[in-house]
Amino acid sequence: MALYHYVTQEQLLGFDKYKYSAVDSNPLSIYVMHPFWNSVVKILPTWLAPNLITFTGFMFLVLTFTLLSFFDFDFYASGEGHTHVPSWVWIAAGLFNFLAYTLDGVDGKQARRTNSSTPLGELFDHGLDSWACVFFVATVYSVFGRGETGVGVVMLYYLLWVVLFSFILSHWEKYNTGILFLPWGYDISQVTISVVYIVTAVVGVETWYKPVIGNVHYRNLFTVMIVGCLFVVTLPMSLYNVFKVYRNNTLKHSSVYEALLPFFSPVLLFVLSTLWISLSPTDIIEKQPRIFYLMVGTAFSNVTCKLIVCQMSNTRCKPLSLLLLPMTAVVLLVISGTLQNGEIIVLYIWTAVVILTHIHYGVSVVKQLSDHFNIYEKIVLKAAEV
Repeated sequence: MALYHYVTQEQLLGFDKYKYSAVDSNPLSIYVMHPFWNSVVKILPTWLAPNLITFTGFMFLVLTFTLLSFFDFDFYASGEGHTHVPSWVWIAAGLFNFLAYTLDGVDGKQARRTNSSTPLGELFDHGLDSWACVFFVATVYSVFGRGETGVGVVMLYYLLWVVLFSFILSHWEKYNTGILFLPWGYDISQVTISVVYIVTAVVGVETWYKPVIGNVHYRNLFTVMIVGCLFVVTLPMSLYNVFKVYRNNTLKHSSVYEALLPFFSPVLLFVLSTLWISLSPTDIIEKQPRIFYLMVGTAFSNVTCKLIVCQMSNTRCKPLSLLLLPMTAVVLLVISGTLQNGEIIVLYIWTAVVILTHIHYGVSVVKQLSDHFNIYEKIVLKAAEV
């Protein structure tokens, strides 16, 4: 696979000056998870590379997504009258999710412990986190499914965008303030999801059919939790943090246009994908929801990774991601009715293109930064010392 230099020389120079700056004020993280992660990292061998820890955690999420794709590809398995997902799959999902969450928490600690922290490590971590959003949402969706007691696939599409928007808010903050304010919703959601999977394995999905109180069902709590995390916690705190930095005259971008540049491509992606499901000749979201979610989540991750590169290198964010140009052509072609008989095939092909493009981008950036920071040489020297 031929690699391309996606990171410019200006950005490489910016990475040389980069200093990590983050604020974590979540009580759950401070008083529970960090002490736990500090204990876990002590048992890890010092030769274990932090980036390998990051990648392993991400692969646990991909494995969970793959398992649920096999047993519940179309999200009907949790509905009444359908063959339910086996209990052992939910136990595995709970363990894998918590392992992924734990590894995501200890990778940075391992880097500091072994004196191997690099800007590439942070970029690799946050880049995979941006891709993980779609795997979280699609996997937990199988708990409730799309039956009468579940959540509609169109509603889940918009809930996915709530999660994606919540994620990019943190990096928009850092793009404008230079400080990564870690969102409270992440830790709460990860612990909750892990517990829900285990509970589902014990009591069965039938438990979620029953109303909690009156006409309020668990699916309603699922929806409220996702939307509430954004509008009650994440968004107000993001705006407050940016305003606080603005009030101190330390905001990196004084122009409103420059400050909002990171949102242009995600908004365009939202518009394009929403047009597709709204004007689809074959109602594609009802027929292939899992693949459509995967395509949107992967395209979002690609857009977000480019923002993370810009905010870490202190360079200007480009308003348009080039991946969205061919996507515009695909969407216009589909909604025009020209490819009505082959829309599902087009979705699969375009999803494959998006995934391969994103992987190519990730591998290229990792290789470029690894060469720039001489990481391979450092790994060889450290291995020789061991």
